[in-house]
Amino acid sequence: MLPSAKDFAAAMSELGIRKEDTVVVYDSKELGIFSAPRVGWTLKIFGHPKVHLLNNFKLWVDQELPTESGELYSVECCPYPIPKLDESKVAEFEEVREIALDHNKEGAEGVQVIDARSPGRFTGKDPEPREGLSSGHMPGSINIPFNAVLDPETKAFYPAEKLKQIFKEKGVNPEKPIVSSCGTGVTACVIETAMEEAGWGSPEKRRVYDGSWTEWAQRVKPSDSLIRKDE
Repeated sequence: MLPSAKDFAAAMSELGIRKEDTVVVYDSKELGIFSAPRVGWTLKIFGHPKVHLLNNFKLWVDQELPTESGELYSVECCPYPIPKLDESKVAEFEEVREIALDHNKEGAEGVQVIDARSPGRFTGKDPEPREGLSSGHMPGSINIPFNAVLDPETKAFYPAEKLKQIFKEKGVNPEKPIVSSCGTGVTACVIETAMEEAGWGSPEKRRVYDGSWTEWAQRVKPSDSLIRKDE
């Protein structure tokens, strides 16, 4: 879940990051792309002006670009102003619940929810990694596992045209609002970043459901029938 604006500023200060600094985020060579998009998204919605995502460190190392290793060097804390969260980029539980209830109505067409979890967790055939949490999916949601937008060899994002093809084949309408979800709000940002790279959908109509499935499965009422499982 997102930190408060005060906690975000405190963390940036402790890391020695100033408001005017350019920040480049990346995952480990082994991961390729996983949690770095979440970091980049968080920085952006808290208003940090210069943020870039490296696509990706594995390619960087494979191309023998400069790297260094050794002990972590200390950084000097510096004041970071308490920012204002761009709430227009975040979908909250009650709003997503209304979207799902709307999809329960026959013939309803509205906001699209993309679920970045694995197919087994989406269909309900595989368990969630969190004990006691039901698997399944929201009514009307579209399953695009986060690794579907990554090259399996390089673990980097596919080119924009390939990403457009993926979203088109999955039936994601770029003219309609889109909410990205996953297990905890991390890999939903992989999907959001892929749409940004592909120019798929208006940025003003794309959001991330921060609580994602972990919050959803804990908060929905059984009487609402908002957890679906494929037979």
